Amino acid sequence: MRLVSWNVNGIRAALNKGAAESLKDLDADIICLQEVRALPEQFEIDVKGFAQYWNPAVKKGYSGTGILSKVPFKHVKNGMGISELDNEGRVITAETDDFYLVTVYTPNSQRGLARLDYRTQTWDVAFRKYVSALDREKPVIFCGDLNVAHEDIDLANPASNRKNAGFTDEERQSFSALLDAGFVDSFRAFCSDGGHYTWWSNFARARERNIGWRIDYFGVSKKIAHAMQGAGIYSSVHGSDHCPVSVDLK
Repeated sequence: MRLVSWNVNGIRAALNKGAAESLKDLDADIICLQEVRALPEQFEIDVKGFAQYWNPAVKKGYSGTGILSKVPFKHVKNGMGISELDNEGRVITAETDDFYLVTVYTPNSQRGLARLDYRTQTWDVAFRKYVSALDREKPVIFCGDLNVAHEDIDLANPASNRKNAGFTDEERQSFSALLDAGFVDSFRAFCSDGGHYTWWSNFARARERNIGWRIDYFGVSKKIAHAMQGAGIYSSVHGSDHCPVSVDLK
């Protein structure tokens, strides 16, 4: 089974750039999307054989997540059940026979770290508690744009970004706490090398020069980590400032 996750940075723009064909080429069984930034009635995604589930933000043209699946789900839930955190459409949970799949678009701490406290002390704490509670019932796989480069190896210029959003000590420690709650960073289970990124700035030919950040992840419950067969980063796939990532399971 192949699971794919992709921050599309606006589904309508991504579709205009060939995202539907790119998704077909990835040969996925389940596709998780973040930063959809549209209502379901505002676009049509041509991926035959996939059931579609969407969680748009209350604010139009902002945030939002989606799941496309060939795999039948027992249940699908939008949000974490916390009203003050659920209005931005950042979480969808789908239950299969064997695991919970949670796609997440973690809030950015923003320029000047204006939202750092909300992100690390409110959102991250709530999300960690949420997936930990699910993992006590059934193994969890979470995926999406977590908006943090975990280690120095996960971005091209760690020294100059030390206090910038996405690479503060607080965000990195919070992500460590999430993994320590019982999860494996699937890509790092197979690859310890640097130079593998999932997001690039639109400025200064950053993607062409591979000056990027790895901020998109699959976190797999340690209970089923043995089922992982591989993990991928599809840096050659365009259509967004992020590229898709994947994990393959037995």
